[in-house]
Amino acid sequence: MPTRTLAAPPRLPLVLARGALGSRRKRGWPRALAAPTDRLVLPAARIDPGRLAAYARVCGYPDNASGAVPLTYPHILGFPLAAQLMADRAFPLPLLGLVHTSIEITQVRALRATDRPELTVHTSALRPHHRGTEAVLVTEARLHGELVWSDRSTYLARHSGATGPRPDEAPEPAGSTLAAVATWRLTADLGRRHARVSGDYNPIHLHPWTAKPLGFPRAIAHGMWTVARCAAEAVPLNADRITLRATFGAPVLLPGTVTYTAETTSETTSETTPGTGTRFELRGDGRVHLTGEVVPSAGRS
Repeated sequence: MPTRTLAAPPRLPLVLARGALGSRRKRGWPRALAAPTDRLVLPAARIDPGRLAAYARVCGYPDNASGAVPLTYPHILGFPLAAQLMADRAFPLPLLGLVHTSIEITQVRALRATDRPELTVHTSALRPHHRGTEAVLVTEARLHGELVWSDRSTYLARHSGATGPRPDEAPEPAGSTLAAVATWRLTADLGRRHARVSGDYNPIHLHPWTAKPLGFPRAIAHGMWTVARCAAEAVPLNADRITLRATFGAPVLLPGTVTYTAETTSETTSETTPGTGTRFELRGDGRVHLTGEVVPSAGRS
């Protein structure tokens, strides 16, 4: 697998602009589902304390005197590398219009703001989907060669001529079986505030006039904000060996009101160590925006 080592993190706004311009020549769908083999590596990534604190505030994470980095923040650190891979000519799907459909994060040890992790990103799979083609991107964080955090994110490019398997589709339940825990009123500028702390200035998140040409009546919340906000409720402070899985559903229109529902579950890791987990959902206007779970993890790399 060819490896490219970067001297500095890519400048995300420039990468996204280049990816948007290159999306036109990637219209249609890939004839061969062979994942690009490039791997990007950023040694000793710096965690900026000010940006980290701003991210925690926007996503609702509580103050943490220990300096532990929120579970979802390494995804933000690694996203410029992932975007650079997806903007590359060798990546067969158009960056503009990719939809983040699911994420799985496994944390062996919580990073601290003073850590300088090595970040690596690669595409692990391209696969057919009944609405188009999915790409699976893997981001990993290592300290002194040891894997401490990883993220598998699935992105969907919708296109005609899709031949992937169609799942059995059942009607969405009218109400959640989980207990309502909190109701959050989301302001119209949430997408812009999250963009400032994440660097993801996708136009669908910024203003109604930038979202409407892309098929949305108003700006929508970042999917990574929804999962981060739920993780802020579901993941204990300073948690180490833990796995979070989430599937994104209906977009959250801004402004809007959503309800976080959750229940505690009993879990067993692969080491047969009992523990507790949390199932959660984010709902609003009769629609499911996010479903997920947090479970204890053996944390093996």
